[in-house]
Amino acid sequence: MDLQAVLQALQGSKEQFDVQNVGECLAITNVDGVTAHLSVCGSQVTVETLLFPAGSVKDTAALNEYVLRTHKLVPLTAVHTTELDGNLFYSAFGALSSDSKLESVVVEVETLFSNVADLLEAYADFLE
Repeated sequence: MDLQAVLQALQGSKEQFDVQNVGECLAITNVDGVTAHLSVCGSQVTVETLLFPAGSVKDTAALNEYVLRTHKLVPLTAVHTTELDGNLFYSAFGALSSDSKLESVVVEVETLFSNVADLLEAYADFLE
């Protein structure tokens, strides 16, 4: 899948994304200022955004259990932890085949941003 074609498809989305090339990926910012990064690696396209620092979680075990119990509420978006510059963050991501239609990639990005708002609301009680 060609990143330039993905960039153009995202720029044409009704969501008014700001899309920039950043190295081997695209940085996609929605109207709320949330940024996600999309990359194509072999047979997969992934799009990911940071949710919050792990250090801001009051009870990690309780949050992790809640994430596992409620994952089915946002089945197209997975939550995990990732390390960035030595700091641990909770992150949300979606993935699809690099053989997918451009329209499917746009839907995946739109869905991720929609689900991020829902996830942050759902996890708010676990954060300091």
